[in-house]
Amino acid sequence: MTQLRAALVIGLAAAFAGAVCGGIGLSGDAIAYGSVIAALVVRPDFSRWPLAIYPVLLVLVGVCMAIGVSVGLALASVPQVFVFGLVAALMQVLTLMLPAKLRLLSGVIAVAGVLPLLSSSPSWSAWGQELIAITLGLVTGTVIQVAFAPAVTPQPVAAAPEKQMDPPLAQSMRQGLASPFFWRKLVFASLALAIGEGVGAVTPKYLYFGVVLLLNDSIGDTLARVRDRMVGVSLGILMPLLVFNTLGMGSLQTGLVMGGTAALLIALNGTAYLRTALISSGVAFIGYGPLVAWYIPNRWIDYLMGCGLALAVGLLLFPNSALRRYNQLRGDPSACPQELERCLPAAREEASWLGLPMPEMPSPASARPR
Repeated sequence: MTQLRAALVIGLAAAFAGAVCGGIGLSGDAIAYGSVIAALVVRPDFSRWPLAIYPVLLVLVGVCMAIGVSVGLALASVPQVFVFGLVAALMQVLTLMLPAKLRLLSGVIAVAGVLPLLSSSPSWSAWGQELIAITLGLVTGTVIQVAFAPAVTPQPVAAAPEKQMDPPLAQSMRQGLASPFFWRKLVFASLALAIGEGVGAVTPKYLYFGVVLLLNDSIGDTLARVRDRMVGVSLGILMPLLVFNTLGMGSLQTGLVMGGTAALLIALNGTAYLRTALISSGVAFIGYGPLVAWYIPNRWIDYLMGCGLALAVGLLLFPNSALRRYNQLRGDPSACPQELERCLPAAREEASWLGLPMPEMPSPASARPR
């Protein structure tokens, strides 16, 4: 029952945020941001986000989008692939400056920086509208979740105490710049749009998203993200097509699309793919509107190309097998159990793709004496 309630709340949050953004005269792109953010901020188990995440997220997104606008306006006469590549590289450098607590927002930074460049003419007025819409989406989704939450909701899990302080910024930057994985990602993030245009992709930006969101240090982590994206994107395009071809466009239809996508994922026991599916539905239905029928197949194909690019880069340049690393650690009597546990999900992902037996954590009884 809680999961069905979550689907209804997600649909209501998306519809209400879209109506509010449209009611105050925001542009179509901004409305899409507001609706999608409102749907994403609702948690299926109705647990609360830490309050500190809201200002941090707004500041990070605002700053990164401002960098994109500034570079886009300053280099307005320069070919877009160069401007896009420059901003993409800057975003990768910015991720090195994040403290450990915010490292999970690296993907947000990589996406936010190039968002203004997805339009033909970035502007400060559009930046302001989009930031307002994101704020409204966060507020709307949170308020509606609180209003419709069941009487008993999970409490946020307290963060484990930090065992060590973050290294100084200069040291963190040096370590990042010394990593071949950082340069691999920076180079291909910068070239992704050009590669997409070179191979004739209809929506080449999805090759960029494939690199920055899917390419990870280890092959196993990259494979896991590719699976998540392709399953989520594939399921996320179903409701936009159904609703658009039967009921058309509107705030009510937006709620039906987002709530329907959430209900579909819950029914299929695919909540692990829910966030990706909601983004897929929102971008297709709200962002592209009447072009949804044209956009969806092209987006799916180009996202598949982005997945292929991420996999090719991960396999061919500095390949780092999590499964091999896990087997090495398991045979090392001095290996830390926590390191084994961190490596296990990526190792299992590689094993499943290769058809090998699933690695398991060694039982305490079989652990070697330290």
